[in-house]
Amino acid sequence: MPGKPRKPTPEEKKARKAAKKAASKQRRQQIWQAFQMQRREDKKLIPIMLGIFLGSVAVLTLVGWFFGLTWFFVPFGVMIGVLGAFSIFGRRVQKSVYTKADGQPGAAGWALDQLRGQWRINQGVAGTTHLDAVHRVIGRPGIIFVAEGTPHRLKPLLAQEKKRTARVAGTTPIYDVIVGNDEGQVPLKNLQRHLMKLPRNISAKEMDSLESKLNALGSRAAAMPKGPMPQGAKMRSIQRTVRRR
Repeated sequence: MPGKPRKPTPEEKKARKAAKKAASKQRRQQIWQAFQMQRREDKKLIPIMLGIFLGSVAVLTLVGWFFGLTWFFVPFGVMIGVLGAFSIFGRRVQKSVYTKADGQPGAAGWALDQLRGQWRINQGVAGTTHLDAVHRVIGRPGIIFVAEGTPHRLKPLLAQEKKRTARVAGTTPIYDVIVGNDEGQVPLKNLQRHLMKLPRNISAKEMDSLESKLNALGSRAAAMPKGPMPQGAKMRSIQRTVRRR
């Protein structure tokens, strides 16, 4: 018979509590730093946040006054106003990060790393010394090749990689995306949304099998363009914290 799980000692409880408190303090500091940075660059941030907060409070106060329950609706107005202001803050931070990253080598690979959910990402499966790169993503839609760089160099890379992959992919759908702002391309800021909108064609189990087969193919990248980390890229944890709040 397995024994009962050991209860944590008072010292362990104290250490866990201290770690939790430190993590919470760090998140608050990250949010504050992000706010200060965004406020300096985005002059409309504070007026918009303030407007949303005051507007929410005013609307809920009027609704409460109409029903004779002002005391009940005002706290809801404050909560909704705070949530709305934080939501706008998070969106504007995200927009700012993607704007700075757009056009930088490695930006598409960085954006893929921000994907949430069951996605298997293999960066730089093909590339050139000019910092053109093709990244491979395995997800419920199937296999997606995401390319960044100069289009006339990317098209042959994509064609070769798709042909190579098709030998082991079987009937699995293969998609390709070129990140950019020209016609037929997907802007960096819309990349995640574009991938999420693709139809679900395979199961999680099939994803595992595909990943094993494709990893065996290896990489043909002449130079993996890690690229400069877009300024503000480490705000991912900040954005998550803002969404939670």
